[in-house]
Amino acid sequence: MDLSGFHRKDDWEIQADGFANGLPLSEFAGQWLPVSGIDADLVEAWSDLAGQASEPNIFYEHWFLRPSLAHLDHHRDLKLFLLWAGEPRHSQLLGLLPLAPEKPYGRWPVPFVQNWMHHNCFLGTPLVRKGLESIFWEKLLGALDESEWPGFLHIKGMTINGPLDKALRAVCQGWERRCDLVHSEARALLEGDVTADEYYRTNIRKKKRKELLRIKRRLGEIGELQFGCHRDGDNLDAWIDEFLALERKGWKGKTGSALDCTDATREFFRSAVHGAAQSGQLERRDMRLDGQPITMLVSFRSGRGGFGFKTAFDEEYSNYSPGVQLQIENLACLDSETLDWVDSCASEGHPMIDGLWVDRRHIGRFSIEPKGLVDRAVFRGVRLGERMMGKIRKRVIFDPAEEQS
Repeated sequence: MDLSGFHRKDDWEIQADGFANGLPLSEFAGQWLPVSGIDADLVEAWSDLAGQASEPNIFYEHWFLRPSLAHLDHHRDLKLFLLWAGEPRHSQLLGLLPLAPEKPYGRWPVPFVQNWMHHNCFLGTPLVRKGLESIFWEKLLGALDESEWPGFLHIKGMTINGPLDKALRAVCQGWERRCDLVHSEARALLEGDVTADEYYRTNIRKKKRKELLRIKRRLGEIGELQFGCHRDGDNLDAWIDEFLALERKGWKGKTGSALDCTDATREFFRSAVHGAAQSGQLERRDMRLDGQPITMLVSFRSGRGGFGFKTAFDEEYSNYSPGVQLQIENLACLDSETLDWVDSCASEGHPMIDGLWVDRRHIGRFSIEPKGLVDRAVFRGVRLGERMMGKIRKRVIFDPAEEQS
């Protein structure tokens, strides 16, 4: 049963008669919740939702999003859109997405509504229970139609051709609204029904493997080389301190982009990592030389998916490819019976991880046509301008959905 005594439903299916698991869709309710309204009861329902999400997204789980909101800048009117199976707070939580009004949209001085992300948030796919993707979008679009927020909806950082994308396109088609994929990128993904050793030998050239083994042995001649993997909270604060210091020591510290460069990002990181540990979703890996960290990796898990979050390495040892060496150890994810894939969360064309992980996850930005003649005219004008600029710059937007059709 859920928090209010309602029976939990983990598997939802919308029937043609307008019901879902015996409940009329008309009873499903959307709610706009200000950040100040987040409390312990919601967090419990939120955690249950994340465990049953159609597409895992740790960046919108409570232990990550709450520290983000607490420590990082965001629009003062940011709200959570929540989908409930009935009366808000007295039924099962079915969907969640943080949204805020924005302006301008790139070079165009027009208002729009966008899911909230920040520089250390690498996925914007909503948390929605399996089977309810379409009703989530219907309720959200309907709520935005009645909202005081002007402009069109822009969803960034969403998995292309996943259940949420497919449902959004289908809903928009049924509502006769455009749903345009306006940007796409492909980032490294680790998956495969093979062992870590088989994956490594199949996808990394023999010459490259020999070179990596040679420099690993050279590193071992300098001192004692150790690899560690931790999935608990033991000595977590000390480990976090080491990570922050190691990252700040390198180029990110010199450019001011290291997590330790501001109090806000430092405390956000510390809180998020602690939250992941408490939820049993944290994995830490490190490579040490005589006990001192050379490279460190923070990853998170949700459902049967994993997310590489942050990595740091000592640039004094860059000739030994410390990041690559640790990622080779990280291929052990393939041997896990509880993990199907790992999203690198790296940028497209990343010089290190793209050479190790051969599969790709496509992430995109979507612009959805709004209700109303004026807003639609503005939307179509912006999209016309974007397409013209795209042709001039020869920008390519790859849509896996079109490749499969």
